[in-house]
Amino acid sequence: MLLYSCAMKTRLLLLILLLASRFALAQNFTVGTATAGPGQKAFGAIDIPAGRDPGTSIPVAVFRGAKAGPVLALVSGAHGTEYASIVAVEKLIEMLDPEQLSGTVIVLPLVNLASFQQKVPHVNPVDGKSMNRFYPGNAEGSQTERVSWQITKQVVEKSDYLVDYHGGDLDESLRPYAYWPKTGDAKHDAITKEMALAFGLDHIIITTDRPKDPNASRYLDNTANTRGKPAIAVEAGYSGTVRPEDVQLLVNGTLSVMRYLKMLPGAATPVENPVWIGKVDTVQSEREGIFYPLVDRGTYVAQGTKLGYVTDYFGQTVYEAKAPAAGVVLYVCGVPSMKKGDTVANVGEIATGP
Repeated sequence: MLLYSCAMKTRLLLLILLLASRFALAQNFTVGTATAGPGQKAFGAIDIPAGRDPGTSIPVAVFRGAKAGPVLALVSGAHGTEYASIVAVEKLIEMLDPEQLSGTVIVLPLVNLASFQQKVPHVNPVDGKSMNRFYPGNAEGSQTERVSWQITKQVVEKSDYLVDYHGGDLDESLRPYAYWPKTGDAKHDAITKEMALAFGLDHIIITTDRPKDPNASRYLDNTANTRGKPAIAVEAGYSGTVRPEDVQLLVNGTLSVMRYLKMLPGAATPVENPVWIGKVDTVQSEREGIFYPLVDRGTYVAQGTKLGYVTDYFGQTVYEAKAPAAGVVLYVCGVPSMKKGDTVANVGEIATGP
């Protein structure tokens, strides 16, 4: 009788879980003004009301799969002149088919519209703030803070996983790489490591210094990770260019992650032997003037290698930038303009393993 009772309880529990899954799938999914039912896609916007400065409207697409599965957020354009990542996510919007999808995909193709429209690198020209430094945001703050708050509430908190897309800005000649954020939670870190590997970029930066407080998370991917939602950031594209090979890296990487998450049919194609970066050294200029690079993005350098030099406006060398350690040039300044304190290059020190 006891065995019979246990079997009945097990069957009842399975039935409840099945019905709950079907009920959840049958529900519409809404982000901003975009609402999609099972097997549907919808386009809309996350409207940000005016506050101390003007409001804005963030484009959003929702793909509600025909089958049950997780919720994945894809976000690009926090820096509106990192064009390759923006174009790659737009390509994904064209490609995704809800009928082939298990789960839901939220897509924000362009967060920083003012930067994109005005061709302003690094910051939101409305308030002069980076749109990937003020998470989780503030509903009463400046435009960047209000956007960050709405993305936290409407995208991060509705997601199970997240990918944040970046690349070399107008002045950054950058080689592709991904970030693996190690939080100290072994189970969580195993998932984000598998996501980074599944994305397929052959250089992966290990980060261990991200804020732990979800109320001061700072970065978008860290906002998800501090809320228990595995997230990675990826970078490809450089100096304002939209090279097909960079766009394809980001598109293929995303589809591979979706296969890893069982959201698309087929197997993921993870990178097999990535270069792990254990530390990133930022080299900043000590003088203003005209910058001349001596290395390319992706160059491997020894400690002390000259990365470039700065002249005054009469051609006299006033500063020489040298690599503080051996490693790979993740990016180097791609324009002649240089102010004191500007980044000359980032050099990634190679780790022995993850």
